[in-house]
Amino acid sequence: MIKSISYDQSKIIKWILQLHVPQGYIDCDPTYSKGNFYKNTGIQEPKYKFDVKPQFDDVIQSDARELPLEDKSINCIMFDPPFLATKGKSLKTNDNSNKINKRFGVYPTEKRLHQFYVNAMQEFYRVLKPMGVLIFKSQDKVSSSLQYFSHCFIYYQAIEIGFYPKDLFVLLAKNRIVADWQLRNQKHARKYHSYFWVFEKNNKTVKYL
Repeated sequence: MIKSISYDQSKIIKWILQLHVPQGYIDCDPTYSKGNFYKNTGIQEPKYKFDVKPQFDDVIQSDARELPLEDKSINCIMFDPPFLATKGKSLKTNDNSNKINKRFGVYPTEKRLHQFYVNAMQEFYRVLKPMGVLIFKSQDKVSSSLQYFSHCFIYYQAIEIGFYPKDLFVLLAKNRIVADWQLRNQKHARKYHSYFWVFEKNNKTVKYL
């Protein structure tokens, strides 16, 4: 039985491919980074690998918002974008005050980060074939004492672009990076999960009322 939750992201990706991607593999990864989705996981490397700062010779430098691909040419895209935004001085310090932001790529503002999500999804809609699938890894967060339910924002924007939200998986975490100040000044529940949205290029809609 394929479940909606797991502690193993490789298992979730394999479930998504089994349920929703007829050819059984990912064609394109526009935020390839170190390729951790594919290293020793049994998940096939995509044919098209892009990143704004490639770390391997076979990864092409490209922005996810402007891919060097033809219209309607891709069956399945894996998208794992940055989820943090800050201009904090702690990025330049040597202590552990902002370990999360130092580990992951960050945008300078939340507005620019979430606009990046929208523009990237518009580009993915262009290059995906009809019935093509976008796998979008996302995470909610608390930033500057504000709660950002980014997976909800992504859901509504994807529908507006023309995607059909076909499935949602939850990746659970047993541990999280926690900075000292977060322990002293906690205002919201620490997020021990992230999401894998499955969007299909399909004009199907769901009516609730």
